[in-house]
Amino acid sequence: MSGQQSQTGVKSDAVRSATVYSILFAISSVHMLNDSMQAVVSALFPIFEDSLNLNYGQIGWIAFTLNMTSSVMQPVVGLVSDKKPMPWMLPLGMVCSMIGMAGLAFAPNFWLLLLSVVFVGLGSAVFHPEGSRVVHLGAGNRRAFAQSIYQVGGNFGSTLAPLMTIFIFVPLGQRGAAWGMLLAAAAIAVLFKVVPWYSAQLAAHANQLPKKKGHAAAGSAGLAPISQRTVAFALTILFIVVFARSWYAAGIGTFYQFYAKEQYGLSTKDAQVPLFLFMAAGVVGTFFGGMIADRIGRKKMMLISLLGAAPIALVLPHLPLGWVYPVIAVLGLVLQSGFSVSVVYAQDLMPNKVGTASGLITGLAFGMGALGSVVLGHFAVVYSLEDVIVASSALLMLGLLAIMLPKDRKSI
Repeated sequence: MSGQQSQTGVKSDAVRSATVYSILFAISSVHMLNDSMQAVVSALFPIFEDSLNLNYGQIGWIAFTLNMTSSVMQPVVGLVSDKKPMPWMLPLGMVCSMIGMAGLAFAPNFWLLLLSVVFVGLGSAVFHPEGSRVVHLGAGNRRAFAQSIYQVGGNFGSTLAPLMTIFIFVPLGQRGAAWGMLLAAAAIAVLFKVVPWYSAQLAAHANQLPKKKGHAAAGSAGLAPISQRTVAFALTILFIVVFARSWYAAGIGTFYQFYAKEQYGLSTKDAQVPLFLFMAAGVVGTFFGGMIADRIGRKKMMLISLLGAAPIALVLPHLPLGWVYPVIAVLGLVLQSGFSVSVVYAQDLMPNKVGTASGLITGLAFGMGALGSVVLGHFAVVYSLEDVIVASSALLMLGLLAIMLPKDRKSI
């Protein structure tokens, strides 16, 4: 009998260590579709500027509303789902986003536009914590790489924003946002495969779900004990670092296209090219960052990413146009190489609260960085876009704080 139990235990360990690539790629594709819908909002910025006569401050508020709605709610959803995971929330989130897409296409004024953005943000807030749990269950023993596969989908979806501007919204205008409803429909179709697998995994791992009074020291991940004080300190440092990186990324994603038009005399279409290079290179960086982190460690990868990106960001605003294209691509590559790694680092700190940890990093810290969209937008109105880009580039120097993070937690 004990031999059978031993064999069952070995088989169970092997199953847990196996990486389920079909599910990882499926949930990554949904992540891509979800973030593509968010990208529709930013892709429409130059269109809204013309069709609704918006100023930079109002555009900043749109970006702020999207990111805060999609981000601040993520830890809340994560906290609830840590206690009771709800697979059905995944397609429900896509329905919210579909409503938001319809609203974006036909909003006649700024306030109805903001309401539509709220629906898109809520859909994203519902999706991300549950999506991260699916990744956690399907990752096996390649957690950083699995998280990279997941984040690559999201980053690729965001990368589509400048292409949407060029090929859809410049020719079709605001009404072109209606095509975003097809993105939500496609995501729901893919989730018909993911949700049953997710539900089955939750049933199989029922005895491993977090308890109401779980201790952060051990957790289901089998990690070495760590004190609550160390966890709190590490999460604080990690939050600040991700906040600074997100603030800078919000500045580039929202305002660099306008800066390129003003500084280099580019058209709306041509101004999307450097933005696309930044985002596309970020997709590559996200993928390889997770792969490298599984070899050299999470903390080292985050340090390489942040400290490597800071000097490039400081140089970027002072370059002639010919140098902007390769340099902004390298910046995106280096900067995003540590993003998925920071999510896994947070999950290691809180192994019994995967949804909450994911919500804090991909949600709250990232969304608080979107405060930069509002601050920088009004800063641009008072001063200039050049001042905005130069000032925001200094934010990445806060990456030096990552040196203070504890070493990676080891399995026991």
